[in-house]
Amino acid sequence: MKNPVEAHGTLLAAVVSGVEMGTAIRVASVALVTVLTAAAAQVSIPLPFTPVPFTLQPMVVLLGGAVLGSRLGLCAQVLYLLAGVSGLPVFAASPLLPQGPLRLLGPTGGYLISYPFAAFAAGWLAERGFDRRYLTSVIAMACGLALVFACGVTWLALFARPVGAGFDAALRTGLYPFIPADIFKIFVAAAVMPAAWRLIGKRDQ
Repeated sequence: MKNPVEAHGTLLAAVVSGVEMGTAIRVASVALVTVLTAAAAQVSIPLPFTPVPFTLQPMVVLLGGAVLGSRLGLCAQVLYLLAGVSGLPVFAASPLLPQGPLRLLGPTGGYLISYPFAAFAAGWLAERGFDRRYLTSVIAMACGLALVFACGVTWLALFARPVGAGFDAALRTGLYPFIPADIFKIFVAAAVMPAAWRLIGKRDQ
């Protein structure tokens, strides 16, 4: 029988392997990632040249997906969006739109909607061992972040209310200003997963 640390799988699966409360831990972990995503939204820095604020959410979304795996990572972000649509104050502060479902129609709607898909992508790659080494962990995080920007910029260009900004303006306000900081965040987030796996490996020795 393969050691769960040696076999492909998620960090969460390795942690709860053989634990009687495994299901309860998984549910609690999904809820925790949802809460952490909401908390990261509160660390929001508005920028004068764009309606898109700087937040820590992408890092939490991608790390959460890598830890939980594709399906649970997606579930955590769907739960986050449902909390926001219901009116709970989980979205980042905005001078344009109040908390609630209208936020998904605003300039950041595409980024928010991308979170379940980005978490799924990071989790899917983690399930295949991409989070075990730093370089492949960077690739997994970069793939998830690319989905965030692809959805966010496309929404900002074509569908954001009151009117889409067009791709040139969307790239200038929704992508270019965030590249340096988000590359740094990827490098930091990618280092977390291999370190966590090493700790799990030492525990099981």
